[in-house]
Amino acid sequence: MPPHPETWLLVRPEGLYCEPADLFIDPARAVPRALITHAHADHARPGHGAVLATPETLALMTRRLGEGRAGLSQQPLAYGESLDVNGVRITLHPAGHVLGSAQILLEWRGVRVVITGDYCPRPQPTCVPFTPIACDLLITEATFGLPVFRHPPAEGEIARLLRSLAVFPDRTHVVGAYALGKAQRLIALLRAAGYDSPIFLHGALFPLIEVYRAFGQTFGDLRPATVADKAALKGALVLAPPGAIQDRWARRLHDPVLALASGWMRVRQRAKSRGVELPLVISDHADWDELNATADATQATEVWVTHGREEALIHALASRGIRGRALSLIGRGEEDEGGGAEAEAVEEAA
Repeated sequence: MPPHPETWLLVRPEGLYCEPADLFIDPARAVPRALITHAHADHARPGHGAVLATPETLALMTRRLGEGRAGLSQQPLAYGESLDVNGVRITLHPAGHVLGSAQILLEWRGVRVVITGDYCPRPQPTCVPFTPIACDLLITEATFGLPVFRHPPAEGEIARLLRSLAVFPDRTHVVGAYALGKAQRLIALLRAAGYDSPIFLHGALFPLIEVYRAFGQTFGDLRPATVADKAALKGALVLAPPGAIQDRWARRLHDPVLALASGWMRVRQRAKSRGVELPLVISDHADWDELNATADATQATEVWVTHGREEALIHALASRGIRGRALSLIGRGEEDEGGGAEAEAVEEAA
């Protein structure tokens, strides 16, 4: 009989541990060997010995953390390629969350386990599209694991932003967007919608933009907002880390319209508490319907939930005969971009 995953996939203080391969997946602290799904701060920590990830994730980790801190040794594994580690077959598949984000397929003694990391099933212009992978056990996030979270099409939210720019042509629109994933996606969506004017960026956003460019992505005319004078930014569109839109940096802008792009903008109180005038419900995570549809598409008989709203998702799965388990891993961020306050701090300091 094939071994049940509970006998070889263990939750330890460092994180999820694959015992036969002797490695951790997205560990919360430094470990000798780490398998990383993507480069957000709550999944990609500094100080590991050996790191296995996609080439894009390794490049982003190196840019964010610095040489040496992103793993003493790095081994890239492209989507669709497989690697055997002590009899465990490891294959990475696109997760659609940020550049290089991967689902991890582990195959050992006839058992298939998929670890999604964070994922987004709807296509994004800056990511390889997500595809459900057939498995016996699915390990999923549930950041937006409540029925209230049903994300609208991102293109409609971009249209709202462009309408506001047209209605208030003398005001600077400053949009809060995390430096890894959300900022690049917003720029690509704006360009696809026909917005060809210069887009001004807070200085913290440029370093990871350059990594995306190194992998062949283009974003049009981007300019630093920090050196532009107030008059030049009148009527302009500015992107900045979420923490910057409420500080003195934003107050120097001309009569700013404060916007924030996040799945949490579905909750009006969150927008109000942050002084957001134009909430944009744009998420890089699966919403309630997508979480459930993914579980069904994989045909998994069991689902483990790493973080988020575990109880609601587990209850919904049980109603369809799928066994659920909450892992409640330490160190997972709540915020839409998968890094919480720590990720925001890291990205602003990048």
